[in-house]
Amino acid sequence: MLRPLYDWAMRMAAGRWALPAMAGVAVIEATFPFVPPDVMLAPMVLARRERAFAYAAVCTVCSVLGGLIGYAIGYAATGLAMDLFAMSGRMQAFRDFQCLFAQWGAAVIVIKGFTPVPYMILTLASGITHFSLPVFVGASLVTRGGRFFLEAALLQHPQARAFVDRHLLTLVVAALVLIVAVFAGLHFLEKPHC
Repeated sequence: MLRPLYDWAMRMAAGRWALPAMAGVAVIEATFPFVPPDVMLAPMVLARRERAFAYAAVCTVCSVLGGLIGYAIGYAATGLAMDLFAMSGRMQAFRDFQCLFAQWGAAVIVIKGFTPVPYMILTLASGITHFSLPVFVGASLVTRGGRFFLEAALLQHPQARAFVDRHLLTLVVAALVLIVAVFAGLHFLEKPHC
C-alpha cells in the first residue's frame, strides 16, 4: 500500500498545481491544525530536484506569512486563538509554551520552529503573549527556512530519489520513530517550572 501512495505523491509533486498547493499548506499549517508542508516539499524536491531551493524558499516565505496571520489572530483575537487551541486539543501545549517562553524567550521559537511541533502553537501563542514581532519574524525565518532548506539540500542530491525508492519502507519507519522520539524527548525535557 505504501508504494502506490508514494508513486501517486511523486506524480502529483511534478504536476502544475503542486507549488500553489504547497504554498497554501504552508500558510494554513501556521495557523490551524493541518499537515506540515514537508509532506509536500519532500516529494516535490524528489520529483524536480533542480527546483529544490526555489521550493524551499516558497515554503519558507508562505510559512512565515501564515505565521504572521497566526500571530495577528493571537494578538488581536485572543478568544479565537484560545478556541483554536481548545478545538485542536493543544491547550496544554499553549500553557507549556507560556512557561517556557517566560524562562527562555526567543530561544523557544528558534528551537520549536525547527522541530515537528505544530507551528500554530508558536504563532498563536507569540501573538497572545505580545512577543516582539520583529524577533518573531526573524526567528521564524531562521528556523522555518533552516528546516525547509536543509530538507531540500538533502533531497536534491542526485542519488536521493534512487535511495528513497530503494529504502522507502525503512525510511518511513525511521521517520516515524524519529518523530515519536523527538516528541517524547521534548516532553521530557521541557517540563515547565511555572
